[in-house]
Amino acid sequence: MTAPQAHEQPMSTPPIRSGARLLVPALVFIALVVAAVASLGTPLITSVATTFHVSLDSAQWTLTIALLSGAVATPVLGRLGAGPHRRATILATLAIVVAGSALTVLPLPFAWLLVGRAAQGVGLGLTALMMGVARDHLPEERSAATIALISVVSIIGAGVGYPLAALLAEFGGLRTAYGLGLLVTAIAFVTAWRSMPAAPEGRSAHVNVAGALALAGGLLLVLFLAGERSLWSRHLAVAVSLAVAAVLLLCAWTVSELRTKTPLVDVRAVRHPAVAGANIAMLVGGSGMYLLLTLITRYAQTPHSAGYGFGLTTFVAGLVLIPFSVLGFVAGKLTPRVRERIDGPLLLAGSAAIVGGGFVLFATARSNLAELLAAMSVLGFGVGSFSAAMPGVILAVTPKSETSSAMSFNYVVRSVGYSLGSAIGGLVLAAGTATGRLFPNDGAYTTAALVGVAAMAITTMASLALARRRSSDHGSER
Repeated sequence: MTAPQAHEQPMSTPPIRSGARLLVPALVFIALVVAAVASLGTPLITSVATTFHVSLDSAQWTLTIALLSGAVATPVLGRLGAGPHRRATILATLAIVVAGSALTVLPLPFAWLLVGRAAQGVGLGLTALMMGVARDHLPEERSAATIALISVVSIIGAGVGYPLAALLAEFGGLRTAYGLGLLVTAIAFVTAWRSMPAAPEGRSAHVNVAGALALAGGLLLVLFLAGERSLWSRHLAVAVSLAVAAVLLLCAWTVSELRTKTPLVDVRAVRHPAVAGANIAMLVGGSGMYLLLTLITRYAQTPHSAGYGFGLTTFVAGLVLIPFSVLGFVAGKLTPRVRERIDGPLLLAGSAAIVGGGFVLFATARSNLAELLAAMSVLGFGVGSFSAAMPGVILAVTPKSETSSAMSFNYVVRSVGYSLGSAIGGLVLAAGTATGRLFPNDGAYTTAALVGVAAMAITTMASLALARRRSSDHGSER
């Protein structure tokens, strides 16, 4: 990502291929597929543990490793996608995802399943590239709406993949569920091959290998420490040592980025108030959004014997995500129109407040399934609006050539936020679980919801501060 330029030199846009009329649906479909496939690990953890005779903690890695590889691959793909070989980068990445999907279907040992899931997770880095293609090859108004929709489907993809995977696993077994991933990723590859145009001329994108390795190591440690909550309670010295190593690696990455002429992310540009404010909002807001999603799905599956919960099966619990996906999609379609009247940071603030309302609903009313569905609907609408508004805030100060790189950094921040949200939820619920009990007490969910309210309040205030800053900047320009 480079610093915003007052007058960016126009670049020639290459002729779009014959499949260009399908470009928008192709971009949205690919973003949806990679998000849904990466989320396949969530409903299949129990089936993996049973099929491969491993512990639930080990089976959890089928989800964690996909998120880790996605976070690491995203900035590298973002830089490659800013260069002249964007089409080749997209196709090569999808080929890796297809190969990984094949490994999850073949009757191989558990280690190969993890390799396949890691390969599937690499596809998460394609979301920012889809935005770059849209911004380069579509008229401004249509590209803004398309980018917003891509951002939304990258979030609601989990709501699409979860119930489908759970249903297939219930009736056809684990391999059948993973077979769905192989089918849709193969279709996504063919779609990209037919529809992805070449990048505009005059682009260059050299990858800072040393910086990429330092960032990868730092992110791996941060996300690992966020996901392995037991490490902090059982091996505190090891956890602290790894945390120090993560800080040192990220500091080394920052120094490397400042010195190189070809940074993965222009750290100086990240300090721009609009970009910094948006990323802070994404980090805190993302942790809150994922926290509520985790709380609701876990609460719905808790058996009645715990004194609360609904004892839903994995498949039925997946259906609870449908309101989340539907309302998120609706919000994503409405947001570009609303943004014509309301500034982007104000939309972020309003969206964060809506998600905060979802937390309040969950904290005060969860005695029946209808109330749980209402909280999930509010969450979906808030997340959809937030996700659709976020790219516009960042891209307003970003040159076209750096779209992929800028949004890649934002998605790395989102991944870290999601991991923190999951970790915070786990810690709060664990603290509310009595010795010898399998499930936390009902009050622990209320405490976790109040933590979420605080997170969304911080996000709202950060977004309002950004809106005030932008308003004063526009006033000084006059």
